[in-house]
Amino acid sequence: MVNVHQAKTELSRLLEAVESGEEVIIARAGVPVARLVAVRTDERRPGRLSEVLRIRSDFDAPLPDEMAEGFGAGPE
Repeated sequence: MVNVHQAKTELSRLLEAVESGEEVIIARAGVPVARLVAVRTDERRPGRLSEVLRIRSDFDAPLPDEMAEGFGAGPE
């Protein structure tokens, strides 16, 4: 935990710590008021797994009867 004055004077060092995975709590008069954490930019980018995952052209085809029965559904 760092106080506001320390956070102002050591911002570059604190940012480096956050980039390496640490979480920094900033306090005013010993009372925590903010949390400094890294921004995750790769979390929800559409298509980011397109080079890794492939969807078969028949992915929505009906299941074989014996498999459908395992899910509690009868043959169509």
